[in-house]
Amino acid sequence: MMSNQGELEKEVFHFTVSQLIEVLQTLPQELPVLVSGYETGYENFHQPTVITLKHEPENMYFEGEFQTTETGDTEIFAAVVLERVQRND
Repeated sequence: MMSNQGELEKEVFHFTVSQLIEVLQTLPQELPVLVSGYETGYENFHQPTVITLKHEPENMYFEGEFQTTETGDTEIFAAVVLERVQRND
């Protein structure tokens, strides 16, 4: 695998592998890990956080298979989420 990372400024990336491992080691190890998504390409992500979600596999692909919970929801679970940075340009 070829890497051009050395040619990019360090500030371009929010996390390195070692930084991400360090953060993830502080979280409950049995939790699933999910990422936010939609459309194509790749983005940096924010600090991993634990949130409560519900599984909605019938959702359209652009709505995501997992959603945040609302009062009264059942069959909910905690997960670590890597929320992508959303740019408005």
